[in-house]
Amino acid sequence: MSRPPSIFVTLATILFIAIRCRSFSPDSPTDRRILVLLDDLAIKSSHSLFFNSLQSRGFEFDFRLAGDPKVGLQRYGQYLYDGLIIFSPTTERFGGSVDGAAILDFVDSGRDLILAADTSASDLIREIATECGVDFDEDPAAMVIDHTSYAVSDTEGDHTLIASDDLIQSDVLLGSKKIEAPVLFRGIGHTSNPANSLVLKVLSASSSAYSANPKTKLSTPPTLTGSAISLVSVVQARNNARIMITGSLSMFSNRFFRSGVQKAGSSMKHTKSGNEQFLTELSKWVFHERGHLKAVNVRHHKVGETDEPLMYRINDDLEYSVEIYEWSGKSWEPYVANDVQVQFYMMSPYVLKTLSTDKKGLYYTAFKVPDVYGVFQFKVEYQQLGHTSLSLAKQIPVRPFRHNEYERFIPAAFPYYGASFSMLMEKLFCAIDLSVLSIF
Repeated sequence: MSRPPSIFVTLATILFIAIRCRSFSPDSPTDRRILVLLDDLAIKSSHSLFFNSLQSRGFEFDFRLAGDPKVGLQRYGQYLYDGLIIFSPTTERFGGSVDGAAILDFVDSGRDLILAADTSASDLIREIATECGVDFDEDPAAMVIDHTSYAVSDTEGDHTLIASDDLIQSDVLLGSKKIEAPVLFRGIGHTSNPANSLVLKVLSASSSAYSANPKTKLSTPPTLTGSAISLVSVVQARNNARIMITGSLSMFSNRFFRSGVQKAGSSMKHTKSGNEQFLTELSKWVFHERGHLKAVNVRHHKVGETDEPLMYRINDDLEYSVEIYEWSGKSWEPYVANDVQVQFYMMSPYVLKTLSTDKKGLYYTAFKVPDVYGVFQFKVEYQQLGHTSLSLAKQIPVRPFRHNEYERFIPAAFPYYGASFSMLMEKLFCAIDLSVLSIF
């Protein structure tokens, strides 16, 4: 009797999901599939330049309405996507199995997130941002206003169209090519806890900016002012998941990408804003096309040998090496730095050495095992702005000398040896003297 066709359909479905659920690959970090949640499918066309820039770099998109009852991040315990873009600021509730907790679990699994809000941001979007380390202005009607760093337009306006050039100075996050034109921003500002080292302000407001309702007069001083207002922030979690958060969905739009810009107080007119370059370069960092490190071929051995020993003896001379590479977007390239360090660690570091490099990816050093026996670790804890962190640990025991491995004569004891022999000679001469006296 033949099996029911439903069994074969189920098996085929599971196989298809297994193929589609390829997680983050260390050998090809950018081979990824991204879910895009939208308030309106019209955003797909109004923000097409941003999506096209990602697609041209090999990303695959699955566009869904945020309220789609069939949307889900995982199936049969496997994640369907490696990245998530939320362009649905007004969503009060996601459809299907997606909710705030599911999105945070998605990030906790090491996957990446881009979150864009605006003045109509819902409580759900604000809560997700708060859990990621940033807080939007509590006033739902507030926008960032700047009367000195606004974008010049034909109409005077309310100065909510910000032209900001206060960018983080980091080639890893924004590329080596300088962004000449100001970045256009219209939306809500946010802040981060200064004690939170995982959050970085990538685009900041000027010292004259403040956050308030542009349609009403100020009755009390605004709570968010000056450069403390962040327009775009990024987060690199401890598991190397990357998050980008901004309070302006419009800054991703084709209109802002193509718009000319002139900053108030400046005579320079740019035919095109810096939005496209800024967001393209930043998206490369968010989706691990830049700043992603891997360490391979961790080795250690005694000087003059090549095999890794089972243990070391105190005072042995050893060599340690590791290869570190950075993903360039297409291939792995040697990572060059002068601040990679290794610790020989037991409760605390007994040896701390900065690794030398041949500028071809190989980092190496040599040192003497301390005169302390126990269970040690070779540890490399490398954290650099914008780069994925490296945490390497390799355990090795260290033994003392065996009884037959000590030196026969210890140089430090030569005075004692001399004293002993002088005493023997003294006794010998005494014996001779006594024997001579007894004869006579």
